[in-house]
Order: sequence, then C-alpha cells, then structure tokens
Amino acid sequence: MSDSGDTLLVIDDDITFNAVLVRALERRGYTARGVTDAQEVVAVARSLRPRRIVLDLNIAGVSGLTLIPPLLEIEPACRIVVLTGYASIATAVDAIKLGAVQYLAKPVEVDAILAAFDAADGADEGEVEATVSSEPMSVDRLEWEHIQRILRENDGNISATARALKMHRRTLQRKLGKKPVRS
Repeated sequence: MSDSGDTLLVIDDDITFNAVLVRALERRGYTARGVTDAQEVVAVARSLRPRRIVLDLNIAGVSGLTLIPPLLEIEPACRIVVLTGYASIATAVDAIKLGAVQYLAKPVEVDAILAAFDAADGADEGEVEATVSSEPMSVDRLEWEHIQRILRENDGNISATARALKMHRRTLQRKLGKKPVRS
C-alpha cells in the first residue's frame, strides 16, 4: 500500500461505477478502495485513513452528507469531493458547510475529480466552490431535497423524519427507496 496521501476511498452504492472509478484511480497510480454500503464506511475509513474521499450524495437511501462529519473526525485532514447525479444549490451548500471541498454533478470524468482534489489542496479555507446547475428544480425534486434535509437533521432516523414531515413511515421509506427525481 502506498502512502496514505495517495489513498482514495470511493463511496458509492452503484457497484459498477464504484469499481470503474477505483480501477481508473489505480491506473493513475493511486491506492483506491471502494465501499458500496453506507454501514461499512466508518469501519473502512478507520482502517484505511484516506486523505481523499469521493462520496456519493445518495447511498441506497442514506444521505452521503451524514457521513461527512464522522469521516472528518477519523481523518481531519482528508479532502472530500461529493458526487451526485442530482445536483442542487441547497445540497451543494450543505456539503461545503459540512466540510466537503468540492461538489460535482455526475457524469464526471476521473480527471475532473482529481482536479477538484488538486484545486482543494491549493486552496485556502473558504475558497472552495460548488459546481451546480442553474436550472430551476421541479416540485418533485424540491420535495426530494426537503426530505433529504429533514432526514439529515434527524441523523438519518426514518421514524423521526416521517414524524417531522407528517408522513407515514412506509410512505417515506418508499420515497427514499426511489431514485431522486431529476431537476
């Protein structure tokens, strides 16, 4: 294994995307490890102590944003780039506030991810930028964003989130089990 400065952790529930990204990073000389289950992330991060993390915004219904604080607690100097197929200004702002250094919309090239890390490595605090679409969100997309925000406020607790949204727990689970609506 190479120096932890070259180690990247890829957290994405899309098994194919995860494997392809890990292979592409390894071809570029990095030690990379993929994790597809949100429940395994903290344990893997503790053993690997990655300096760079690629984090999907939605990991099988779990908000990737909830993983940023524990990841930074494990390795405070790590750089986190959040990826999402459903970019929005609200989640970009939340990701940056939580400590991510960049927010990129999928599809994204490996070189763009590495460039985001390189730009973050050279940036001073407060100089990171979020890349998001300027298109307005649909009502369905706004609902998805609101659910994700309330879920994060309730530390991922489905029952508490359902109560806060005045929604039946099973209805919320069905909504979370679906892919987010595109803007």
